[in-house]
Amino acid sequence: MQKIKSLMARQGLKSPQESMADLSPVENLRIPSKEELRELREQPIDPQAEQEIIDSIEEVYFSNDSFDMVQHELEKLPPELNLQELEEYRDKLKRQQAAVSKKVADLILEKQPAYVKELERVTALQTNLQLAAVICTNARRQLSVAKEGFTEASLGLLANQRRRQLLTGLLKSLRTIKTLQRTDVRLSEMLEEEDYPGAIQLCLECQKAASTFKHYSCISELNSKLQDTLEQIEEQLDVALSKTCKHFDVSHYTKVQLAYTLLGKTQTAMDQLHMHFTQAIHNTVFQVVLGYVELCAGNADTKFQKMQYKDLCTHITLDSYIPCLTDLCKALWEVMLSYHRTMQWHEEHDKQETSPAPDDAAESDESVVDRSYVKKKLEHGLTRIWQDVQLKVKAYILGTDMSNFKYDDFIVVLDVISRLMQVGEEFCGSKSEVLQESIKRQSVNYFKNYHRARLEELRMFLENETWELCPVKSNFNIAQLHEFKFMGQCRSPSVSPSRQAASLTSPAQEELSLFQQYLQEGNPFEMPAEHKEEETEDVLASNGYESDELEKSVYQDYDSDSDVPEELKQDYVDEQTGDVPLKSVSRETIRSKKKSDYNLNKTNAPILTNTTLNVIRLVGKYMQMMNILKPIAFDVIHCVSQLFDYYLYAVYTFFGRNDMYESSGLGLISSRLRTTLNRIQESLIDMEAVGENAGVHSAAEDRKEKVPSPHLSQLVVLTNSGTLYGLAQRVVATESLVFLAEQFESLQSHLDTMMPAAKKPFLQQFYSQTVSTASELRKPIYWIVAAKAIDYEQMLLMMAGVKWDIREIMSQHNVYVDVLLKEFEQFNKRLGDVSRHVRIPLPVSNVLWEHCIRLANRTLVEGYANVKKCSNEGRALMQLDFQQFLMKLEKLTDLRPIPDKEFVETYIKAYYLTENDMEQFIKNHREYSMKQLANLVNVCLGSHINKKARQKLLAAIDDIDRPKR
Repeated sequence: MQKIKSLMARQGLKSPQESMADLSPVENLRIPSKEELRELREQPIDPQAEQEIIDSIEEVYFSNDSFDMVQHELEKLPPELNLQELEEYRDKLKRQQAAVSKKVADLILEKQPAYVKELERVTALQTNLQLAAVICTNARRQLSVAKEGFTEASLGLLANQRRRQLLTGLLKSLRTIKTLQRTDVRLSEMLEEEDYPGAIQLCLECQKAASTFKHYSCISELNSKLQDTLEQIEEQLDVALSKTCKHFDVSHYTKVQLAYTLLGKTQTAMDQLHMHFTQAIHNTVFQVVLGYVELCAGNADTKFQKMQYKDLCTHITLDSYIPCLTDLCKALWEVMLSYHRTMQWHEEHDKQETSPAPDDAAESDESVVDRSYVKKKLEHGLTRIWQDVQLKVKAYILGTDMSNFKYDDFIVVLDVISRLMQVGEEFCGSKSEVLQESIKRQSVNYFKNYHRARLEELRMFLENETWELCPVKSNFNIAQLHEFKFMGQCRSPSVSPSRQAASLTSPAQEELSLFQQYLQEGNPFEMPAEHKEEETEDVLASNGYESDELEKSVYQDYDSDSDVPEELKQDYVDEQTGDVPLKSVSRETIRSKKKSDYNLNKTNAPILTNTTLNVIRLVGKYMQMMNILKPIAFDVIHCVSQLFDYYLYAVYTFFGRNDMYESSGLGLISSRLRTTLNRIQESLIDMEAVGENAGVHSAAEDRKEKVPSPHLSQLVVLTNSGTLYGLAQRVVATESLVFLAEQFESLQSHLDTMMPAAKKPFLQQFYSQTVSTASELRKPIYWIVAAKAIDYEQMLLMMAGVKWDIREIMSQHNVYVDVLLKEFEQFNKRLGDVSRHVRIPLPVSNVLWEHCIRLANRTLVEGYANVKKCSNEGRALMQLDFQQFLMKLEKLTDLRPIPDKEFVETYIKAYYLTENDMEQFIKNHREYSMKQLANLVNVCLGSHINKKARQKLLAAIDDIDRPKR
């Protein structure tokens, strides 16, 4: 046993007891002490008994679980302890322990050789392990040297380089992110600078970059922010687009369009642009009208802001109407000009895009589609925008009753609207039906009131007219009146005089449209300041109001005779006095006559009165209105014709109406003139105005369009023989009418161009039946003077005292011829007196002389027809008297041939006719009265024919006279 222990000690092994101590608690049995082992050895060894003792051990002692033997045994103790039993039980346990210990010792001894062998192997293994540890230590030391010398030096460099590259990339990303984070600041700056394409380009690039770095958490928020920014840019771009509607700027619009192209929203931009233009028109007109309404309303509490535009227009005052209209048109012009320039921009842009060959066919197709869409949209927008403009202006025009406007103000309104319509025609080729209809309504309404007032005014003028000359210059022409200035303007009244002058000097200017003229600056609705200055006229004679002897001095001319035409020098005396012209008049004689009193007349100076001038001015105003507003041309021309009708009727009523016309047999009033006068009386003259019996309402309505017949001023005296029964006034009145008719004739072609084709027959009829009859009034008017200027009754009485049944041929004419010629000389002198005050034109003096001579000749025939008895010698005396009369008369007048000369000669010669010839004479010469023809039959043929033949001739005379009755 001692040998085993020593061996174990040498091998560094524990003794079995020590080994037992290392066993688990289950195996950790109490090792018997030396004494116990000794006892065990001393006891007899019975394997069977030993086995029984081991078997008697409780099974629980062999459990692998942690088992507390002490606790187990203590728990087994009975409640009442007995020493003897306890000792016995203790001895039993000891025996069991001894049996186990012995069994263990036996087993150990039994395995001793294997144990020793295994222990040797363990020792060898331990030696090998120690050698392996030395090898590992050396290997570790060598690896450490390799690590320091190669791995850390080389691979460390590579690792650092890789880390550096990663960090560089990271730094770049960080810088990009930093830039992206600061992009909003730059975007704001670019938007302030209105660099919309740059801002969008930047934003799109940022979005692209953001999608690249979307793996960073900070970028995800930035992406949504950039999208918001892009939307914000689009909003600002829309605002920028709206600004081009009022003030188009090429660079600004180019930026905006480029920006929309970058966004790929060219078509959307065009849709938005049209919406903005519509909005701009609405906002512009509303603000303009609102400004004027609020300005004129003062501190009124009315909330004009909330009113509809149409209602707002009704609050415009008359004073602010024209300025507001002008500003309205100016503002609308700016919008239309912007649209025009927008279209121009696109046209030029299209040319630039289509000229170079596109590289990318797909992109080209897309751009072609865009261009086509834009072009169609812009063309369609022209009419839409003009329609909006028309509707806005129409609402403004119809919002105010213009019937009480002053004429000049109304003309300004028409002028502005005319210019606007011209703008519309140039803008989109529109005829502006909406504007035409609205201004036509206002114009017809205004013009009816205006014309009614003018007719009443004309009646007042005529009733207060004293028919004195209006002192105008000899070269007076209606074109000198500012009312007719518009006729010199080739385009329209909208062209200012200054621009008109420019257009005359440079023909190219004439062809420019308003959009070309005012493309860069200016406004066609600017009122020209120089217009008022040009309205001054220089038509009155310079000395017209400087002398008390107005009538005497107004036509005097102290210039040299170099400006007097030769034909006027020759006919001068005839025209003024009716004297026989001198066949050879020296220059000195003419000059001396010019220095004398009434011969210092301008032979070509027009004769007109203030009323005539007023009518001419009215015609000019009417034509102005008509020129500007073609749709009411017929209404205006109709009213123009009424002005002339009324003037003609007044002159006829004042100076020409006389019941003795018919009895004179001279046919003074032609059927055409009579028809005209009847028409005027029926259509224009209110015959019931004096009677106060207009009770029927419908009649009152008709009378609205009529004017009461005028009355001659009490200052005009037509019964004084000293003034040749108001000849001066008659000449002024009649010749002013003729002058007026001449002016109408000169305007016919202009009126004809303005008249609608369907209504042209009215104009032609007016000229052929009314204007052309003006000169025909000379006959009835001057006939009254001629009828009273010479005492024809006295001549009849003197002829009645002459004895005609003489038997010898006389060589001396009768006294009545001298008396008659003296009357003519006196008439000639009076005519000369009148001509000192009023120029008597040649046609007038001719008419006067013709009437006087006709009346004298008819008085002669009447005197011869009163003869009861007459011989052949008496008829010869009649011829002698008439020849004497003719000879002396031809010296007094230049009128050739002498009127009604044949009338007297034929009657005297009829005395010598036979019965058959007389019958034929009666049928052919119906100009003689029944009494005159009967006298021929009774007195002349009485002695040559029988009673039956005389009765037959008298019956023939009666047959001729019957239809007249």
